[in-house]
Amino acid sequence: MSREPDKLAELLPQWHRLRDAEEGGPLRALLAVITEQADRVRDGVEQSYEDLFVETAAPWVLPYLGDLVGYRPLPGYERVQSAGLGGGLGGGGGGGGGDEGGDEARTRLAEALAPRRDVAATVANRRRKGTLALLEETAQEVAGWPARAVEFSRLVSHQQPVRLYGTGAAPDDVRRLGRGRLADVRDGARLDLTGGPFDTSARSADVRRAGSMRRKGGHTPAGVGLFVWRLKPYSVTRAPAYCVDRARSLYTFSILGNDSPLVTLPVPEPSATHIATVDNVPAYITRRQLADRLADYYGPGKSFAVWRDGQDEPVPMSDIVVADLTDWRYRPKLGQVAVDPVLGRIAFGSRSAPRQGVWVTYHYAFGDDTGGGEYPRERVTSPAARLYRVGPGQDHQRIMDAYEQWRTDRRAGHCGPEGVIEITHSGAYQEQLDFDLERGDRLELRAAEGCRPVIRLLDWYSNRPDALNIRAQEDGEGDAPRIVLDGLLITGRGLHVSGPLGALVLRHCTLVPGWSLEPGCDPHSPEEPSLVLDRTTACVSVDRSVLGTIEVIGEEVSHDPLPIHIRDSILDATGHDRAALSAPDCRHAHAVLHAHRTTVIGEVHTHAVEIAENSIFTGQLRVARRGIGCLRYSYVPPGSRTPRRHRCLPDPVGEGEAQPVRPLLSSERYGTPAYGRLADAGPWQLRRGADDGSELGVFHDLYEPQREDSLRARLAEYTPAGTDAGIFPVT
Repeated sequence: MSREPDKLAELLPQWHRLRDAEEGGPLRALLAVITEQADRVRDGVEQSYEDLFVETAAPWVLPYLGDLVGYRPLPGYERVQSAGLGGGLGGGGGGGGGDEGGDEARTRLAEALAPRRDVAATVANRRRKGTLALLEETAQEVAGWPARAVEFSRLVSHQQPVRLYGTGAAPDDVRRLGRGRLADVRDGARLDLTGGPFDTSARSADVRRAGSMRRKGGHTPAGVGLFVWRLKPYSVTRAPAYCVDRARSLYTFSILGNDSPLVTLPVPEPSATHIATVDNVPAYITRRQLADRLADYYGPGKSFAVWRDGQDEPVPMSDIVVADLTDWRYRPKLGQVAVDPVLGRIAFGSRSAPRQGVWVTYHYAFGDDTGGGEYPRERVTSPAARLYRVGPGQDHQRIMDAYEQWRTDRRAGHCGPEGVIEITHSGAYQEQLDFDLERGDRLELRAAEGCRPVIRLLDWYSNRPDALNIRAQEDGEGDAPRIVLDGLLITGRGLHVSGPLGALVLRHCTLVPGWSLEPGCDPHSPEEPSLVLDRTTACVSVDRSVLGTIEVIGEEVSHDPLPIHIRDSILDATGHDRAALSAPDCRHAHAVLHAHRTTVIGEVHTHAVEIAENSIFTGQLRVARRGIGCLRYSYVPPGSRTPRRHRCLPDPVGEGEAQPVRPLLSSERYGTPAYGRLADAGPWQLRRGADDGSELGVFHDLYEPQREDSLRARLAEYTPAGTDAGIFPVT
């Protein structure tokens, strides 16, 4: 569309414009078409200048610019370009983002295969070929993974010449005395790093190739190891800790009460030639490491901090002691605060326990931006919506107070049907939430940018459930009401939806599977549902969320099946033999499932499956109406009753093989860092089984297989001849 469609018409004399208006504006319409084409020509001329620079060039121009400097596209990019899958090398545009396999997802794939900055740095990288710092920088630019490069030849044990120990040895020879030295059992700090990327003790030579894709290699004399961190660090800022005892002296960093290991907040490297240290990557914090360098990790703006009794300043560093709080056996002295970074626990002295609560800031590891978190989220607020903020220093301190104010303003005519309740800090809200929506209502309950509020649903009533209730009234005129939950973490109970609701949208939310967690991340109530759809007409949309069982209660005769859309999410029944989607008593839910890039832990019993693509179902999938719908590029266990399938796993031809293809997850418990991720030791068919060659399940859009292939290609290009380079995942 033209930026100024009436630009040429405004240049006409007033008399011609008046005559044209009397005739219905045909001349104005003609000039608008000409203006649009003129704008296109002008934009093309301006873009032709921008195309001379790699930073601003159009995506389709980047391969030609790269060809001028001998840039070689990464594996798989040619197929993306030939298929017209959008994006280009740099992903200059956002794509259409219409259908599920649309331009937006394909643009992200093109960006993962060949980022724009990789083309821009081609010449500079060739000048630095063979340096460890370049390999680390390549891992960050190509794959988006923080990395540490290690030269294995310096860590292979070997015999030292006797002459080096003499007084006449050259300075260079003296510096080589420490190379090839075996582990020193008296050095506890180095022993704590044994086997990891920061291990400096030598090992015996290993004949396996470091770059082997089938089996992890070892310390070869000509090997280079690139240790990468694939899990990302996520922050929790000034949030309440969880008290696990009545004496109020034992706490966990996680408000859910589970053990959560702390990770380092990475700091930027000082220069391009700097080799990454433990401070530059999101590594787990060990007890010895924290004890030796407490000042580097503790305090505001650092990896973690602890506040007590509502004080403005955190607990002094002199009061912090590092201890092993396994089974809570360690008891700190008076005035001390014991911290266990491995378990994410805090212990106060029995006589110095906080009286007004404990607040913490810390960082945890997870795979992607899924579920409730403080990470950035895209959101659009309607100009007609009335905004109500909840939190410290705001007009409302409770969610229900803001809701009641919106209802009052709505009935008094002071605002329209759209209302937004925004929670402005990462605190905990312990209140019973009951939302009664009228016809035409549009309500959004969301977290503010950079916040992760927690809604704890406790035992409020003795004679009825304590869920977060969303009820739609049947009387009245107008469209069915709509409610959106965005960026929330809900624990203690689930959601209960009833009445003629138009739409229920869950975005970036966590409905804790099993309602709450035990210390070892086991679910507290594994049989309880997280979402109950009780005789409602709601269209349910779940996007980038984590939730437990969905239970559908409905009348199959008088109502159509409920549409349930799940995208980039985890549906967790806390067990493969438990129902993740069903009606009571494991009957078929009166619902139609649409699953895109979803990991389902448990069984699914539903009326129909319209589409399921790039997804994993660990339990039986049983569909009542199999004549409609399709499963494509997904895993379903043998024995499932599904609609027609297209390139799904396991392959019917290979079901009788000795080792059938089965999904292997690194962790199936919410609260653990590797929750929902496919294990590296699992079948490669699942790791590369999607329609675009990526992995199946919730982390499909990370494109980790393509990133790994691209990184291997760049390692082969930038490592010296005869060097064997391998990728070693740390997380």
